[in-house]
Amino acid sequence: MKQQLYDRCKEIVEQRIRNAKEAMDSAQEAANDETKSSAGDKYETGREMMQQEMENNAVQLTEARKLREVLERINPAKKYDTVQGGSLVITNNGSFYISIGLGKITVDGKDYFAIAPTSPLGALLMEKKPKEVVEFNGRKFEIEEVL
Repeated sequence: MKQQLYDRCKEIVEQRIRNAKEAMDSAQEAANDETKSSAGDKYETGREMMQQEMENNAVQLTEARKLREVLERINPAKKYDTVQGGSLVITNNGSFYISIGLGKITVDGKDYFAIAPTSPLGALLMEKKPKEVVEFNGRKFEIEEVL
């Protein structure tokens, strides 16, 4: 199951990278196609908006690449006794893949939550073992299994 979760996370990140690159290319083409009209202010405003869009997409691309780097450091075949980055944690209140912060992902019709080890819940779960309990937002999470 961890391999499937890992693969799904990687798919999502690669799609984000593709989307950001395509959006940057599209904005660049639009900027290149923009011709100076008699209404100079309108042209400058359009160019500024395209520049901001390109910068926003560049930030998204950088963030997606960082997520990919984090994923590449995870070995989905490794087994864990305590919660670590790369662990699948089964609790009484959901299943959590400690990897990158993507939120809810569905694999084989079952929901999992991909969370970063540095997220509030991820940080509470780190280093814990089965049967240990953490409390988060007023809910108790008993660890049933660490894979």
